[in-house]
Amino acid sequence: MTREVPFVRVSTADAVTTLELDSPHNRNALSTRLMAELTAGLAAAAADPAVRAVVLGHTGKVFCAGADLSEATGSDPTVGPRGLVDLQRALLDCPKPVIAVIDGHVRAGGLGLVGAADLAIAGPASTFAFTEVRLGLAPAVISLPLRPKLQPRAASRYYLTGETFDAAEAARIGLVTEAAEDVPGALKTLLDALRLGSPRGLAESKRLANAEVVRSFERDADELVALSARLFGSAEAQQGMRAFLERRPAPWAE
Repeated sequence: MTREVPFVRVSTADAVTTLELDSPHNRNALSTRLMAELTAGLAAAAADPAVRAVVLGHTGKVFCAGADLSEATGSDPTVGPRGLVDLQRALLDCPKPVIAVIDGHVRAGGLGLVGAADLAIAGPASTFAFTEVRLGLAPAVISLPLRPKLQPRAASRYYLTGETFDAAEAARIGLVTEAAEDVPGALKTLLDALRLGSPRGLAESKRLANAEVVRSFERDADELVALSARLFGSAEAQQGMRAFLERRPAPWAE
């Protein structure tokens, strides 16, 4: 029997667990399977007393393309949004600091992973875009970790326009911690610093830093799941997603 190739590659060395998104067939999109594997990897890292930090990385030229639109037509439209809420919350609740390491493209739901990470490094190949508006959708559940972190004017611009922006702009608006030319060097600097912190001190400091983000989840998660479900089920979004999958302009953009 052939062993299934994982969508998330897990390795641990030097007190750091690395979770690497590796689902090239759909550009690391947030399929049910990828989210389940990532959640399991986070849980294992959280339970391992030898692990001091978690690195969330990727293979290929795409960090994460967002929702897996091939799964967006199920009978229960809340399943996908609720799954992404739970994954983002798992990143927040992991007692170990999580560092997102990006040197590729991030779109739509993938930005929620970046926002839920404690620290984020973006390399020179990184680009970012909230593409939902061009599909008849809105960045609903990913706003839970992002609204407390993003500059409001920047959120308005990029939510509404769907424009693509680079690593320097992502750092300026609060989406990432650092835009780095030398990504491995920047990661080493952060990991060396984290290893100087005590496990309890890191966990409690993370809790303090994320207090407003956690309040966002507790206050708004159900409402934004419902909004996302309504949008995904709308005729407009069905047209937009079909146009995207068929690589043609949406009806309102023709």
